[in-house]
Amino acid sequence: MKLVVFPPVDDARMNALRTAAGDMQVAAPTDQQSAVAEMRDADAFFGKLTPELLDAAQQLTWVQSPTASLEHYLFPELIRHPCRLSNMRGLFSDVIADHVMGYVLCFARQLHRYLDQQRRHHWEPIGGEQTRAGFDTGPGLVSPIDRAHQHLGDCTLGVVGVGQIGSEVLRRAAAFGMTVLGVDPFPRPVEGVLDDVWPLDRLDELLAASDYVVIAAPHTPQTEKLFNAERLRQMKRTGVLINIGRGIIVDLQDLTEALQEGVIAGAALDVFEIEPLPEEHPLWGMENVILTPHVAAASPRIAERHLEVLLENVRRFAAGEEPMNLVDKTQWF
Repeated sequence: MKLVVFPPVDDARMNALRTAAGDMQVAAPTDQQSAVAEMRDADAFFGKLTPELLDAAQQLTWVQSPTASLEHYLFPELIRHPCRLSNMRGLFSDVIADHVMGYVLCFARQLHRYLDQQRRHHWEPIGGEQTRAGFDTGPGLVSPIDRAHQHLGDCTLGVVGVGQIGSEVLRRAAAFGMTVLGVDPFPRPVEGVLDDVWPLDRLDELLAASDYVVIAAPHTPQTEKLFNAERLRQMKRTGVLINIGRGIIVDLQDLTEALQEGVIAGAALDVFEIEPLPEEHPLWGMENVILTPHVAAASPRIAERHLEVLLENVRRFAAGEEPMNLVDKTQWF
């Protein structure tokens, strides 16, 4: 058997790959022409597969994508090809879920607005009054400052796309005492957290019930512009939209208008339909919006996890075992 690795990887990674491959040959061509030649008798491939490389392959049975998302990896010939494809899903689930809860805590406790006040050396509780419910305002009354700060145990968080990332988001939200909901085209329970994940046809029901809506879905033909003006109107006016899935899922113009018009209360975005977000875009100046530059998956642990998955899958393939993270190419995940 033979594995082709292209483009080349560093020496340390290549040595680890050869060890994991055992008796399987590992070819590491350094240019396109050599890669095409090596593909003719390749059984497996890791790297950036192109139509030219795939066309040269005569016995390819397994491809390992170096990425978790596949919208930029798949092409029609690869979808039709009988080879199996695995991706790198699962590397980022806990990291991205932490990022989501950071957004939630910012909105619930107004931390993003307090940071702005700190930079301006300005002391003022959000809500405008320095009173506390049940104390200065009298028993049973709620002051403006209290209305501006949420109790997470009173809030509902709904996840759109309950895969590995969405499941981790639900686990963390439940740990904060939040009510949790989820929708997915292939519903499966999240053990110990949510037994009843809804099918996608209940999405609008989830939107209407959730204080925080988290998009954790992949980019597929079905999810492009899933969140448009009509769908945003199904959310609570007090609701916050969080997108750590893919930017193309949310119509950027429709979201901007929904925030400007008060259709929803806020948004936290790590991914955007247009990246980088243009400097002149209105979202930059909105105090009810938190923007991060596609860094929700950033962690010092990702590189080592990536290598672990790659080596384990190479070991499995060489041993005649099924690789992890096999995907349905027609579904893009």
